[in-house]
Amino acid sequence: MKTLSTLAILIGVLGGFALQPALAAPNLANGKKIEDTKCYKCHAEKSGFGDGTLIYTRKDRRVQGLDRLKVMVARCNTELRLDLFPEDEADVVAYLNQQYYKFKP
Repeated sequence: MKTLSTLAILIGVLGGFALQPALAAPNLANGKKIEDTKCYKCHAEKSGFGDGTLIYTRKDRRVQGLDRLKVMVARCNTELRLDLFPEDEADVVAYLNQQYYKFKP
């Protein structure tokens, strides 16, 4: 019985550690670095003007809220095989929101 209790506690503690990155505050510097190295070039090509930031600031942008921004970053990560971890996606979302979108959380 004692072994089962110890095992249950250990699983709970380890589960808490697994959730830790998702609960951590976003790293804006990491988000900027990822945007600069993995997002900007593609967005510059898509804009047709060589400026990757235009996709964020254009009047007809697809992103109209924070939830949609999260979806778009996740979609780019998946479709373009950027190999970003969930915390990296969160960092990019936080950076883009702070820099361009200014959506309320």
